[in-house]
Amino acid sequence: MTGSFTRGLAAGAAGTTVLNAVTYLDMAVRGRDASSTPEQTIDALADVAGQKVPGKKGERDNRRTALGALSGIANGVAVGVLASVVRTAGVRLPTSVGALATGAAAMALTDGTTTALGVSDPRDWSSKDWISDAVPHLAYGAAVQAVIEAIPTPAEKPRRKASGGLTVRSLLLGAATGARSSLGLAAPTLTSPDRGAVSKLGALGAVGAELYGDKLENTPARTDTPGLPLRFASAAGGAAALSTRENANAVVPVLAGLLGAGAGSWGGIGWRRWAAKRVPDWQAALIEDGVAVALALAATLPGRKRPRPVLTPV
Repeated sequence: MTGSFTRGLAAGAAGTTVLNAVTYLDMAVRGRDASSTPEQTIDALADVAGQKVPGKKGERDNRRTALGALSGIANGVAVGVLASVVRTAGVRLPTSVGALATGAAAMALTDGTTTALGVSDPRDWSSKDWISDAVPHLAYGAAVQAVIEAIPTPAEKPRRKASGGLTVRSLLLGAATGARSSLGLAAPTLTSPDRGAVSKLGALGAVGAELYGDKLENTPARTDTPGLPLRFASAAGGAAALSTRENANAVVPVLAGLLGAGAGSWGGIGWRRWAAKRVPDWQAALIEDGVAVALALAATLPGRKRPRPVLTPV
């Protein structure tokens, strides 16, 4: 048996090898040139850092090629580790869905980076460009999923189907997280009998800091980067924690949590805009605090693990 991180490294390495093999096979069959996107991405990253890849022309080009290849390997391994950790956390997708989701995540990471850096714009891609990018990533996802399923970790025990109650509570926790991002992870921690005092104090401190920071004038909007991704991540983590309590597959609860986070985020913005015309903003914020905490408690208080009594001989 191996740990989740180690398994993820192996899965990411296998997936990256398959991705490269499919890419080179495509180049061999079609006789097309190698993509210059990795080198351009390295140049763009260097520009963001205010630096240039060192060396004369030949040496510089070689370094750009090497760094571009290494960045691709790093992306592939990172997504493999993430997929492994997510499965250990209780998100057990069917094989085909897991392969598709992992391949899409790797593709989104790569293409999202190049788009953000201005290297490429997927809106301008032809159908052949999309196929050349999607097929290797789908092969990558299939390889990663195969390795992850073939190597279980000690923490992976059989999970039962998520109940309707768990799904609803994950939705409520997601909505609370959309309002206050710290509640997604803090609420399950604070209501769990298995967590220590230090963890609970840290969770309580995180919630208190956010409740205070939300009232400051210079606090960025909840839908700004990185606030919105953090809310979705916290909602997913909270749903996974609730699923772990009940030894349930976390796929449906996590999806419910993400849906709730979206509703809570934009619903909270709508509430604050509506209330701003009627009451001071700090009062609207306090009402939202109360609703968010109530939703989090309603989601996390039921289904808590309780220590079973141990019978000892007298």
